[in-house]
Amino acid sequence: MDALPAHIWIAACAHQLQQQWRTVDPVQLEDLAWDLWRDERLRALSPDQAAQVWLEPVTGR
Repeated sequence: MDALPAHIWIAACAHQLQQQWRTVDPVQLEDLAWDLWRDERLRALSPDQAAQVWLEPVTGR
């Protein structure tokens, strides 16, 4: 996968996280997305995939 600029990856990941947690402050979700981006393993995935992997314990998928 072509590497996305960090700010695009973060925004897309935060958006995906918001699909699970609609009541959480978007700024908090963006902070969480930054944390996910800092993880090399998750950063290598698409933003949607990274959010899904991180959410697996919550969603059971």
